[in-house]
Amino acid sequence: MDPRHLDELARVEATYWWHVAKRALLEDLLHRFAPPPGLLVEGGVGAGLTLRACRDLGYEVAGLDRMPEAGGHAAALGLTEVHVQDLHDPWPFEAGRARAVVLLDVLEHLEDPVSVLRHAAAALEPEGVVVVSVPAVPALFGPWDRALGHLRRYTRGMLAAEAGEAGLTVRWISAWNAFSLLPATLVRGVDRILGRQPGVAFPEVPEVVNRGLVTLAAAERGVLGIHALPLGLSLAAVLAAR
Repeated sequence: MDPRHLDELARVEATYWWHVAKRALLEDLLHRFAPPPGLLVEGGVGAGLTLRACRDLGYEVAGLDRMPEAGGHAAALGLTEVHVQDLHDPWPFEAGRARAVVLLDVLEHLEDPVSVLRHAAAALEPEGVVVVSVPAVPALFGPWDRALGHLRRYTRGMLAAEAGEAGLTVRWISAWNAFSLLPATLVRGVDRILGRQPGVAFPEVPEVVNRGLVTLAAAERGVLGIHALPLGLSLAAVLAAR
């Protein structure tokens, strides 16, 4: 992650609708598939707010991030077990101990996501799970993705195939953020036509719009509790060891 994007993330992560919605979805999936207590490991901690939220749910938490700046942000939140290292390297945790591993918007940045998923699988206790989110719809890949350091966008098949290579099975998978798919498609289409180069800042929205998007995301999570969605700007999945 570009350090500029990390600084921007630290500024907006607590209130910006995208991050609020993603944390809420993670909490729903953790309660459903791997409730606390237990060790939760997050790969790619960013500014640390997700890891702190997981600690507040009742997990023992630890994190990994290759950016020293991420460790600094996490320490400012009282998170002391954040290790600075590349996720491709062997993880510094006892194998078979983690109740959950969390990889939110991480795999798309990695040269070898399968090797990282293997480390995640090795960390899991027998009933543990890996919760992942990734950007979806490869046809949308463009300047915005490159600005954020993305190497790919995913289909369900791509994500399931990487999980399978790593020795994991898919327990649950769905598109999410469906309500943003059409607007994002239109905006990125216009960007391509006009040759605009997006930056790393999150698009600013008025507070009333931000609250409305949080409400839409909550309604969508209600649907996800019943049935997976076929389309959305992102994918979320829960993976388990074979």
